[in-house]
Formats: sequence, structure tokens, C-alpha cells
Amino acid sequence: MNGIILASILLRIAGVGYSLVLLKRSGDRRFGFFTVLLAFMAARQVLTVAGTTGTGLEELPGLVVSGLAILTIHYLDRYVHEEHRIKRELQDTNEELTIFKKAVEHAGHGIFVTDPDGTITYANPAIESVTGYEPDEVVGENPRLWKSGEHDQSFYEEMWATICDGDVWDGEIINENASGEFRWVDTTIAPVTDGGEIEHFVAVDTDVTDRKERQLRIEDQNERLGRLNRMNELLRDVNRRVVTTTKRETLEETVSERFVSDPWVVSTAVVDRTASGRLRTRYVTGDETAIDAILEDTEEAISTLTAAVDHGRTMVSEQVTALSNDDITGDTVGVVPLSYRDRNYGALVVVTESSKLFEIIDHELRTELGDTIGSAINAAERRRELVDDRVTELTFAIEDADAPPFELAAATESDVHLTRTTTDGNGQRIVFLKVDDVDAETAMAAAASISNFSDPTLVSAADGACLLRFVASDTLADTLACHGATLEALHVESDTGDGEIIIDTPVGNDVLPVVEALSSRFDSCELVGRQEREPTIDTAEGFRGELQADLTDRQLEALRTAHLAGYFEWPREHSGEDVAAMMGVCQSTYMQHLRAAERKLTTNLFGDERTSDRRPAVA
Repeated sequence: MNGIILASILLRIAGVGYSLVLLKRSGDRRFGFFTVLLAFMAARQVLTVAGTTGTGLEELPGLVVSGLAILTIHYLDRYVHEEHRIKRELQDTNEELTIFKKAVEHAGHGIFVTDPDGTITYANPAIESVTGYEPDEVVGENPRLWKSGEHDQSFYEEMWATICDGDVWDGEIINENASGEFRWVDTTIAPVTDGGEIEHFVAVDTDVTDRKERQLRIEDQNERLGRLNRMNELLRDVNRRVVTTTKRETLEETVSERFVSDPWVVSTAVVDRTASGRLRTRYVTGDETAIDAILEDTEEAISTLTAAVDHGRTMVSEQVTALSNDDITGDTVGVVPLSYRDRNYGALVVVTESSKLFEIIDHELRTELGDTIGSAINAAERRRELVDDRVTELTFAIEDADAPPFELAAATESDVHLTRTTTDGNGQRIVFLKVDDVDAETAMAAAASISNFSDPTLVSAADGACLLRFVASDTLADTLACHGATLEALHVESDTGDGEIIIDTPVGNDVLPVVEALSSRFDSCELVGRQEREPTIDTAEGFRGELQADLTDRQLEALRTAHLAGYFEWPREHSGEDVAAMMGVCQSTYMQHLRAAERKLTTNLFGDERTSDRRPAVA
């Protein structure tokens, strides 16, 4: 046996062993094939070796084939090893993909994938909770399917540009779901790239409507609270300044300046009417062009102003065409009537950039503010009246058959004079009317039928005249007082049915409201006289001096002793008999002195209202 044959046999037997080892280790049947192949090749070599007589060179190719077979087994082993590795990796990857798919399928967020053109290629089941559409309904569609229209085109252009540049876009979007309901969605869109090329877009959507609405409510509440605090501070400041200001002009200036200092306010003015009926600005601050435009307007603005100035109604308007000028920044006008009781002092006009200020300062607050300023103006006017050196006396000729004094004059066929008006302990207005040349029975019978006057009472009947007391539901004196005027006298002549009213008003005071007040109460009213005179204001010191001059020494002593002895207290500390004893006189003498002193005291205090035809009439 030559060496070539022996080497070939040994090589094939080694190959069988090598192949068996690999077969057992890998379990790959391909190694079994090589085992059988090499085993048959080795067996053939052994069976044919006995008959071989040559040099053995003819077996050299078989030796080469055996070597190549072993090399094939070796490389197959490496291939199988790599194949197993790849299988393991694929299995691991598949397991990860399976876990990922389950995670996506069961995720609480809506997840969908689109191609580079934006067409949806996959959507998980949770997409329905976000959009209202089932996954099968959105695949093949574009996300524009749930576009709400709440965002402008630039919003979507910016989003698209971001993800096309390979960046992640994250933000909140208002979408419209399948049922037409708008929902807030927290959206993240990320590009999926390969070698720099975008293959897909992945979007993750979360419905955050409830959280967003709570957030917006909190923000709105905080904003409103901030605005309310700012407005409260403004109103408190206005009220403080109103209380400490004593002049009307300063008051109007102070209020206007404080309002215009607020960032929302464009301009502020105080507007009223002149005696001729023309609207005018008493004071203006801020953007004067806005106020001028409103006063020149003939439609919405004027109607808004007159509602406050003439009718005492607070108004807010966002439809004032006069403010459409590009040079004017305001777009809302609010007017607050400045009134005190029945007297109107014009209106506060506030022009703002928006209606927010008037949403906070609502109708009730504006009304209260107007009443506060109006009351302060009235107080300032009253202070001015008290210190004015002169007053204007206005005389009016009036006619009105239905007015109570005219009714009484017609029923008694006698002249009637208003003596005094005052109030009782219950706040009711009391009116005293004197009727000339009439007996008590006739006067009381006529008084029972007077309209608007009730509870007639005969106060006195002397010198052919009767003094009657009535409870009135509404008096002219109250109306005039609201306009800063004082009712000095009222007379009605029974023969002609003509009446006369004399009124005092401070010099410089606007008489138009007084004329309007009289015209609204009487059928006919004409101003027939006007003159300036010194005011009839008595001081306490002057009153005491005049009273002491009228009293005798004994009357003054009786009055002072009664006062010091507590005779006028209740219960009385001393009786009339006790006080008489203190003076050393009998009780009847003492009471004569005391009653005479009391009569002079009341006469000086009220005037002789039972007989006088001209005297101050309001208490």
C-alpha cells in the first residue's frame, strides 16, 4: 500500500470523525450527509486498495477530493455557526418587535405612521380615543382629516417645515374629532430617516382637553382676579379722591386723571349740557381726538351719551363708528351718569382699548360709582351755595289745575300760599298750606279731596285764614333740592287761577335743570323774573341775639331756669311748680312767662308762618 492511498484513507476517516462531531454539536443534517459521503468514500478506498498494483498516483485526485471535502465541512461549520447567530439575532429582534407591537397596540396614546407625503400607513387602536375614528378609517387618509380650522395656515407650514428638516415637532393642537367636537391634543411628530432620507413620520397624540380646560380656567380666573384687583384699586383710589375733594372742577379733573392712568383707558371726559342744550366737555384727559370724534358723531355715540346725560342710564357700546379712525386706539365707549337723587350732573365718558374694563366694572359698580361721584359733586355744589355771597332769585308764572295748591284754591275759592315743607319722624314729607279768607269747616272739606296730599289736619284758624297740614307723596321742594335750588315761595290766586313760584339758586348755577323740573310738573311754566340778591342765611349767634332781644328779662329767666332744671327732659327732673318755686313766683305766673318765651322762640325759629306770605319754605 503506498503512501498516497494511506493518506487518502486516513484523511477520509478523519473527515468522518470531524463531520460526526459537528453533526452532534449543531444537529444540522448537512453534516450527516458529509459523514455518510466520506464514510462511503473511505470504505471504497479500503475495498479497492487490495487490487491496486500501480504506483498509486491514480489515487491522487481522490486524496485532493478528500481534502476538499474536509475543507467544505469546515466552511459549512462556519456557515452554520453564522446562520445560528443570525437566527438568534432575528429571534431576539422578532421578540423585541413583538413586544414593541404589543406596546404600541396597547398604548394609551394615539400613534400613527405616515409616509413622506403624509398618508397614514398605520394607526394603533388608541387613535379612536383621540380622533373618534377607528384605525381602519384613518389608514390611507391624511391627518388633515381632523383639522379643526382653529389654527392658521402658517401654523401648519411651520410644523411641516420642522419635521421635513429632520427635527421633532412638539406642541398642542386643537383638532376636530369624528363627532365634530373640538379637542386639545398634545402632539409629537418625529421623522424616521435612513441614510438621511425621510422614510416615515411617526406621530404620538394625547388628548389633553380636560387638563387644558382646567389650565385655561385657572389662567382665566387668575387673569380676571388680577384685573379685578386692579379695578378695585382704581375704584378705591377714585373713592378716596372723591371724598377728599371739595371743588367740583377739581373732582372732575381728579376722577378723569385717575381713570386715564389705567393702561386699558384711552381717554376720559366729563360731559354735560349747556343751558342751550348743547353737549359740552367740562374736562377731558388722554386722547382728546377720541372724545371729539364721539361728540361729533350723529348716531351710536350720541345716543350712548344722551342715554347717560339726559336719562341717567349707564351704557357701554362697542359699535361706535366714530372710533373706527385708524388714529384712535379705542374701540369701546362707556358712559356713567353722575347723579344725586333726581339731579343729573352729566356723565363720565371712558374710552377703552377693549370691553374688558367694563366686564369687570359691571353695571351695578358703574351705577354705584356714578352715584358716589354725583353725591360728591352735589356736596361740593352745596358747600359753594353756603359760601356764595349772592343768589339768583327766579320768579316763574305757573298754571296747573291738577296741582294740589291749585285744587285747594279752586275748591275753597280762596288764595293759597305754601308756608313750609318738612319731614316727620317717619321720613314722610309734610306740607303746610295757608288758605286766605276761609272758615275751618270749608277748608277741611276742600282739603279732603286734594290729590297727592293725604291726612289733612287743621293746624290753626286765625284772622280769617286757615293753616292746613298735609302728608305729601312727592313735593316740588325735594325735586328742586336735587338741582341745588331752594323753594322760597308759592302762591295761587283763586280768582284767575294763576300761580307764582319764587326760587333761589346759587349765582352761576345752571338754571336749565330747574326750568326742566318745573316744566315737567306744571302744565304751564314761564320764567318772568330774574335777579341777584344777598342770601338770607342766619347764623346761630345772630339767632340767639335776636331771640334775647325779643324776650323780657323775666321770660328769659323762666326759659333758662326751666332748661337748667331739666323741665324739658323726659321724664322731667322738676315740675313746673318746682321751677316756679326756684324763681319765687306762683306756678300760674311762671307758666305765663314760660309760654310767652316759647312763643317768641318758635316765632324766631319758624317765622309767623300762619300769616306771612313770603318766607323760606323748606325745612
